[in-house]
Amino acid sequence: MAISEFETKRCEKELEKFLDDHRPPPHIRNEVDLAYRIENQSVEIFEIRSGWDNPNEKIEIPIAKATYVKKNGIWKIFWQRQDLKWHSYTPMPTVKYFEEFLAVVGEDANSCFFG
Repeated sequence: MAISEFETKRCEKELEKFLDDHRPPPHIRNEVDLAYRIENQSVEIFEIRSGWDNPNEKIEIPIAKATYVKKNGIWKIFWQRQDLKWHSYTPMPTVKYFEEFLAVVGEDANSCFFG
């Protein structure tokens, strides 16, 4: 079940603020940048960069994902490991508010999201 249209707009607003603070400088954004997508009840933040063997090809590298669990009113936080699967972020697996998810990703205390 997808999150509501109101919640989607609220998330987009917060994500735009997050990206404003964390995106690389404008002069290199054609080489590396940050973006997000919202699908159903999940929000994914990812890096966009040029392919190493083909600079015209853009690749996406996942950074973080949050999935809203409506029944419990929480957001589950995930990060992608070397096996290319999403794993629960064990230092803080859930948060109540979407803004808390962005704060956890921005802080990146264990270098799981941005390396």
